Amino acid sequence: MAMPISQQNAASLGEATLDFSGGDALLRISGDWILGGSHTLSKEIIEKLPDGVKRLSFEVSALGSYDSTLISMLLRIIKQVQSGGADIDFRSLPDSVVSMLGLAVAVPEADAKKTSKRIDFVNRVGVRAINIISNTKDYISFFGDVTIAFCKLLCGRARMRGSDLMMIIQRSGPEALPIVALISFLVGLILAFVGSIQLAKYGSEIFVADLVGIAMVREMGAMMVGVVMSGRTGAAFAAELGSMKVNEEISAFKTFGISPIEFLVLPRIIALVLMFPLLTIFADVIGALGGLVIGVGMFDVSYEQYSSRTVAALNLVQISTGVGKSIIFGLIVACIGCRMGMACQNSSSGVGRATTSSVVQSITWIIVADAIFAVIFTIFDI
Repeated sequence: MAMPISQQNAASLGEATLDFSGGDALLRISGDWILGGSHTLSKEIIEKLPDGVKRLSFEVSALGSYDSTLISMLLRIIKQVQSGGADIDFRSLPDSVVSMLGLAVAVPEADAKKTSKRIDFVNRVGVRAINIISNTKDYISFFGDVTIAFCKLLCGRARMRGSDLMMIIQRSGPEALPIVALISFLVGLILAFVGSIQLAKYGSEIFVADLVGIAMVREMGAMMVGVVMSGRTGAAFAAELGSMKVNEEISAFKTFGISPIEFLVLPRIIALVLMFPLLTIFADVIGALGGLVIGVGMFDVSYEQYSSRTVAALNLVQISTGVGKSIIFGLIVACIGCRMGMACQNSSSGVGRATTSSVVQSITWIIVADAIFAVIFTIFDI
């Protein structure tokens, strides 16, 4: 980008001469230094630089118009002189020239990381380990703050608005029904189709109702709700809180003595924990209807037979296992979404990374929690 230059009728020759006396070098610059014009080359001046220069100053009283051509020439000479340990006196240069030189020098520093040596394997492992420990400490601190805020809520001292809670319940509950219904119906339909093909080989198509009912109630209902809500609501929580942090709205809450955990995080966690069991029950019913379509439409099974087999295959324990897991899944999605939003960097890219990390971590921890539940249920024969 060229610097503003003074307007002249004709550009004069840009000249640079070097005077040297007792270790001090004086660079006299005159004329117009503009792109396409005639001027002294920087290599001619560098060749004239003697050894032992301790200080370089400038004399620019006869300087005319200039643009980046002058900056390029000065930058080469300054680097050459500084490599010998000399000091540079910028006081006589125009402020605009000094500013542009500063920007030009700053560019390599920004790219220094790209050209730096690769960190060896041991250092990378150490950095990763330190980051994991730091993130673990941050999560523990976050969960501790949430626990304290919940205890204050039970005592009636939490600063949380009921209108915010109802709005979040509306967004994370009823407004999520269409997508949950679609995914659950397709999952139930797929389970019934795959299972019925195998059961038909043994003439046991009626048991597809048992297969779909038990699979949806114990595993797939809560799992599908968790995955869908991780990408829908958990990511929304991270983006909302991350944007508020970038806009310094969270800092404003702290300035006014309002806890962001109580005012922003707590209602989101409560709303999602309350809505997850209801969404899971809804997903179970819709998934069973998906299995009903395959069972009745492809095989000689009546509506009454399919419904009676589904009811006979289920009991309160099986239903409660899926609903109980959904509460934990809701807590996982809400806490991770809010935590990533509160901890994001103060930039738009930071909000994007926090949103992505929220979805990935939520789905990962939901699967881990489901595996732990499977082991516990097997041990206790549930």
